[in-house]
Amino acid sequence: MIKCIIVDDEPLAQEVLENYTARIPQLKLIKKCSNALEAFEVLHNQAVDLMFLDVKMPGINGLDFIRSLKNPPAVIFTTAFAEHAVTGFELDAIDYLLKPITFERFEKAINKLLKVHQPEAVELKDYTYFKVSGQLVKVVHNDLLYAQSVKDYIQLCTNRGNYLTHMTMKYLNELLPSPTFLRVHRSYMVNKACVNVIDKSIIKIGAEIIPVGENYRHNLGLID
Repeated sequence: MIKCIIVDDEPLAQEVLENYTARIPQLKLIKKCSNALEAFEVLHNQAVDLMFLDVKMPGINGLDFIRSLKNPPAVIFTTAFAEHAVTGFELDAIDYLLKPITFERFEKAINKLLKVHQPEAVELKDYTYFKVSGQLVKVVHNDLLYAQSVKDYIQLCTNRGNYLTHMTMKYLNELLPSPTFLRVHRSYMVNKACVNVIDKSIIKIGAEIIPVGENYRHNLGLID
């Protein structure tokens, strides 16, 4: 499976590319980004094989964004400006698609990618970066005891202290490795290795009592 992201400031362009990726079984769209900064955070926290990248965006343009990455994923440029095509291919782009993009042209670009793309075993990182008070904070997975949803934020409770980050529980669930972390409540996710007591309605991590939601009780069987 080729994990991809869309980086484009136009909602309509994002929608078109999202529909096209859904029609290609080898592609898995993991995030839509409106600018290079959003894309950078995704690349920093997840393994990405392919970027559909617009050239002209607010802030950092697509060409400069690729130049700034030490190990960029494969790139297919998606833009309305033909004059940057040569530069795009000089940056080792798989293809350069001009808007409006037809599905036939999109599929041709993916076929080019499939000829050269060799999936590699990805070493799972033992940490994740989170944005906390405007800074990126590195949280080692073994230090993270549990996470709690607090309105529009997530409180990360770790051995080194607590951190508050603006994020949904759904997105946190995508960020953290599923073999290690389990959702046990609409507002809680726990580190399996840190669970001391398991009951049908509660989990204990140290002195902390965490409720188990009815819709998540089936996950308790995954905790050794």
